[in-house]
Amino acid sequence: MKKIILFASGSGSNAEKIMQYADQENSYIVTAVVTNNPNAGVLQKAKNRNIPTIIFTREELNNGSILQKIDKISPDLIVLAGFLWKFPSDIIASYPQKVINIHPALLPNYGGKGMYGIHVHRAVLENKETISGITIHYVNDNYDEGNIILQKTVNVQDCTTPEDVASKVLSLEHEYLPKVIARLVNETI
Repeated sequence: MKKIILFASGSGSNAEKIMQYADQENSYIVTAVVTNNPNAGVLQKAKNRNIPTIIFTREELNNGSILQKIDKISPDLIVLAGFLWKFPSDIIASYPQKVINIHPALLPNYGGKGMYGIHVHRAVLENKETISGITIHYVNDNYDEGNIILQKTVNVQDCTTPEDVASKVLSLEHEYLPKVIARLVNETI
């Protein structure tokens, strides 16, 4: 069974969909949920499924101690599912083409530092975009610049608030991220 690690910082709705897909499809197993936020909702979602969790500080992420813990698990894929910090170069270098992220916009538009969550959706709305969507991409040393794996679009012409855009984009995230993970671990390993 292919092993994945999930990094998340918030409620964990994407992480939960990934865990559900893993339970139903048996194409991978979530071996750990890793977070920088001791109050993250994702921790309870992992606990409900008896998935081990790791809570860390910025110093632990950047001093190599998280890489050591990841190495002990030896994952086939690392998935950033709502993880907001810049991912460290040592982990990216140790797991080339095995770290992916989901971004709530069509990159290269609306990417980069500070462009996450509602900030992205507000910018899409303020620029009067008619479509938005998701980008699943490999992680490199720059925010949102890794090679694109998949993009999907959704019409947002009828959206009047950033939350409206967020709702439509989140439904794409929930549908496609688990499937892309399954495809990647079964193609590349």
